[in-house]
Formats: sequence, structure tokens, C-alpha cells
Amino acid sequence: MKKKNQASATNRYLVIGLSLFCILMMVLSSFSDVAGGPFKVLANVTVIPLQQGINQVGGWLGDMSDNFETLKQVRSENEKLQEQVDSLITENNYLQSERYELERLQELYQLDSNYAEYEKTAAHVIGKDSGNWFSTFTIDKGSMDGIEVDMNVMAGSGLVGIVVETGPTWAKVRSIIDDSSNVSGMVLSTSDRCIVSGDLSLMSDGQIRFEQMENNENQVSVGDQIVTSYISDKYLQGILIGYVSEVTVDSNNLTRSGYITPAVDFKNIQEVLVITATKAEMTGENQEE
Repeated sequence: MKKKNQASATNRYLVIGLSLFCILMMVLSSFSDVAGGPFKVLANVTVIPLQQGINQVGGWLGDMSDNFETLKQVRSENEKLQEQVDSLITENNYLQSERYELERLQELYQLDSNYAEYEKTAAHVIGKDSGNWFSTFTIDKGSMDGIEVDMNVMAGSGLVGIVVETGPTWAKVRSIIDDSSNVSGMVLSTSDRCIVSGDLSLMSDGQIRFEQMENNENQVSVGDQIVTSYISDKYLQGILIGYVSEVTVDSNNLTRSGYITPAVDFKNIQEVLVITATKAEMTGENQEE
């Protein structure tokens, strides 16, 4: 009962306090010219800074919303630009591939023109043995296309090798850099004959070896052309093998030997020309190498 009376007394005091506050506000309002100053000062200290802070927060939130929208637009534009870049890269790669193929075909055309006396057919390389060099490889034409064993194969600026095996739609070529290859060659300017021997261990220096060249009064110099010899059993005469890069007299003082820079890039062969007649067919002979 005592607690109830205390609560009632507290409520009364609260009502009286609020009533007095209202009366005070009414009195002060009647003296607005006098009391306006303190109210304005109070407003300047409390309400206005609060309002300014709310405005700044609202402005910041608005800027954030604009920034997010701008970010979305930038991302969308970036995706479109990336698609354009990818498309341009693909197109550029295609054009580069087309240009390289055109250069190779122009090279083959020039090679075909240089040996116009021989009938030839073009073929693509479709396989090779392991290793960095095209010592033996497979082309996409075979017996159904008229390809036969012992036909000469060219690429780049000269001789690649010879056909050693055929199937209906493919043929295997052994190049002149293969360890088992021996080609009868000669110096174009002097007709001095030599044997050009394949040696894959020399290809890291971009060379093949020649030997058994007679040591005579004929001068053989660096840069001289070595071509296939007229006495070769299987290679047609006059096909460029490469250029002399070094020549020395052997210890027997009877012969000379040295190195040749090949006319063909044996690290990258994609297309070849096959001369569609063997030397035996052209000479009417059937000799073995």
C-alpha cells in the first residue's frame, strides 16, 4: 500500500513539472524578441550541426550509390572491351598464321620455279620422329598420289631428302641430316665432288659435314654452293644442298673436308615439294644406292 502511494506521488510531481515547463515556454514565447537569442544559440549549438551531419551522411550515401552504379557501368564496359580485345587477338593470330603460310607458299613457288625442269607435287608434313630435328618425317601423300620410294624431296631453298617408304595416303621421308644419310655432292663453281654425311650431333650448330673432296688446285671458299652431284645414284643433279661454312685440308694432304650450312631449316618443315620421278626413271636405269 505504501509503494502504491509513492508511485502516485511521483506521477503527480512529473505532471506538475511538465505543466511548469509548458507555462515557462508560453511565457518565453511572449518575449520572443528577448528570448529568441538564447533559443537561436541553443539551436546553433545542437540542432543545426545535427542537421548538417545528417545532410553529409545523406550526401555520402548518395555518392556511394552513384559510385556503385558507375562501377557497374565500368565493369560492363570493361567486359565489352575485353571481348573486343579477345576478338582482335584471335583475328591477329589468324592473320599472322595466314601471313606465315603465304610466305611459305611463296617460298615453295620460288623453289618450284628454280627447278622448273622437274615435275613436282606439294605435300604437308603430318608427323615426325621424336627430337628437335626433321631427320625423318611423314607427309600426307602416298602411292595413290603417285609418290614412290627414291623420289627427291625439297623445301625452303633446296634439298630435304628422299622418300624411303610409302603407303596409300602417306610417305616417309629421310632427310639429309639423318645419321644414316650420305649424298654425293659437288661444289657448283668448281665441280669438285664430295660426300655429304648426315650427323644430328652437328645440327645444334646448324651444320652438316662434307668429306672426301679432292685436294687440288681448285679453290673452294666459304659461301660456295654445294649441290647434288651428277654421279649420285638416287639424287637428281644440281639440287642445292647448302653453303660451305668451313673447309680444311685433311692430314693425308690428299683430300679436303669441312662443314655446310644447309639450305633448309630442318627444325621447321611444314610443306615440301616432291619431284614425281626418280632418277632411275629419268635415266632409264634401276640402280641401288
